[in-house]
Amino acid sequence: MKTNIAFLLVIALATASASASELHIGAATTSITPDKPVALDGHRGLRISKKVESPVTATALALESRDGDKVLDAAIIVSCDIVAIRSGIMEKVREKVKPRLPGFDLANIFLSATHTHNAPVTLEGRYTLPESGVMKPAEYAEFMATRVADAIVESWQKRKIGKVSWAQSQAVVAQNRRATYADGTAKMYGATNTASFRGIEGYEDHNLDVLFFWDQQDRLIATAINVPCPSQEAEGGLLLHADFWHPVRQMLRERHGKDLCVLGWAGAGGDQTSRLMYGKAADERMRKLRGLTRLEEVARRIVNGWEDAYECARKDIRSDAVLRHCVKEIELPHRKVTEAEVAEARKEAAKFAKDPAQRWNYRWHMGVVERYEAQKAGAEQPYKMELHVLRLGDVAIAINEFELFTDYGVQMKARSPAVQTFVIQLATNSGGYLPTERAVRGGGYSAVIQSSRVGPEGGQVLVDCTVDMIKAMWPKTK
Repeated sequence: MKTNIAFLLVIALATASASASELHIGAATTSITPDKPVALDGHRGLRISKKVESPVTATALALESRDGDKVLDAAIIVSCDIVAIRSGIMEKVREKVKPRLPGFDLANIFLSATHTHNAPVTLEGRYTLPESGVMKPAEYAEFMATRVADAIVESWQKRKIGKVSWAQSQAVVAQNRRATYADGTAKMYGATNTASFRGIEGYEDHNLDVLFFWDQQDRLIATAINVPCPSQEAEGGLLLHADFWHPVRQMLRERHGKDLCVLGWAGAGGDQTSRLMYGKAADERMRKLRGLTRLEEVARRIVNGWEDAYECARKDIRSDAVLRHCVKEIELPHRKVTEAEVAEARKEAAKFAKDPAQRWNYRWHMGVVERYEAQKAGAEQPYKMELHVLRLGDVAIAINEFELFTDYGVQMKARSPAVQTFVIQLATNSGGYLPTERAVRGGGYSAVIQSSRVGPEGGQVLVDCTVDMIKAMWPKTK
C-alpha cells in the first residue's frame, strides 16, 4: 500500500502555516465498575468476578487549540481500564456523544485500553455464560459506553485555557515474556531454568514518557503516562481491578491532589509483561524488605520515574504548544494462512466443538479456518484500521489497535522527527497480536496464526504509514 502523498501534503502545509495557538484543556474521570458479577476478559476459560478489588475507570482528556475565536484542531482521548476496545465499542461511544456535542467531529475521539486482564468482557459469544446472576457482555458494554460518553462530554465542557509540558524518564516495568530455546522455538512465559533455554526473544523499552497538563496558575490538572507494557501484573483470579494503574493513581493523587486525572497509556508491548521471566527470588526478597506487593512495586517504579520527569517538566511549561490531530483509515495486508496452519486449526477446533465450556478455544481455531476459506475464495479484503496521529508541541502521539510487539514501537520512535514520541496500542478497536518476523519463526502463543490477523508485512506498513504521518507534521527546516 502506498501512502497518500496528497493527504500528507495538506497536513504539511497546514502545519507549516500554523502559528502558536492557545491550548484549551479539560479532563474527567468516571467509574466503569459494574455493580454485578461479570465475566472477566483476557483468558481462555470462563472467570466470573467475585469481588471488586479496585475500581476500573475511564479518564477523558479534551484538547482544543484556538487562534482567537477560531478553532484550529481538537482531540478527546480516553484511557479505559479494560482488556481492549472490542468491536462496536468505539462506534457506540461516538453515537452517544453525537447528540450531546452537536457539530463536534466524532473522528476526533478515540479510546485506548490499559489491558488489565481483570476487567469485564464486552463482546458477546466469547464464553458460555450462566443464564442468571451475571451481567451479560452486551449489558456491560452499554453501561460502559454511557459512562465513557459522560466523561467525554464532561471533559469537553470543562476545558479552559491551559498549558502543557512533557518529559521522559525511565522505569523498569516491561519484561519481554517470550523465552527462546535451542531448537529455535519460542514460548510465552516459557521456562528459563532449563538447559535448552537460550535467551529472551526481544528488546525491552524502559523509557517512561509523560505529558503534564496545567491550568493558567500552573496547577497540575492531568497527566498521561506512556508505559511500553500492558497492565497484567495481577493477571488471573476472580477479582475485578485495574492492575498496577490503581496504585499508581492512588500514589500520585496523594502527592499531587485528589482530583488529578491520570491517563494510563499502554505503549507497544504485545510481547511484554511486568512479570519476571527470571530472577524471581531476588525480586521477592527485595519486595519483602520494602514491604510491598508486586503491584505496589511496579507502581513504585512508575511513580518514581514520573516524579523524576515532573521535576524537569516544571521547568518548561508551554502555553503556546501547537496541537494537530490527523485521522486516516489505512489498509494493512492480512497475514496469509498456510495449508499446514488451516489443517492444524481444523484438527484443534474439532477437539472443542461439542464442549460449551471450551467456546473460546473453539472460536480461536475456527477463526483461522474461516480466514483461510475467505482467502481461498478471494473474498478477503485488506484489514482496515483507523490511524490517529497527534502533534502536541514537540511531542508526537501515534495510536494503533494491536497488541503491537515492541520492535515496531521502537522503529516508530527511532524514525520520528519529534523530540518525544508516544506510541499507544489497543486503541479504537481490537486487532489482536502483531508479531515480528523473528517471533513468527519462533512460534508460540502471540505469534501463531490464531493470535494474529495481521503479520510482519502489515506491521511494516503500519510503521511506515505512522512515520509518514508524523513527519508531515514536522515540516523540514533550513
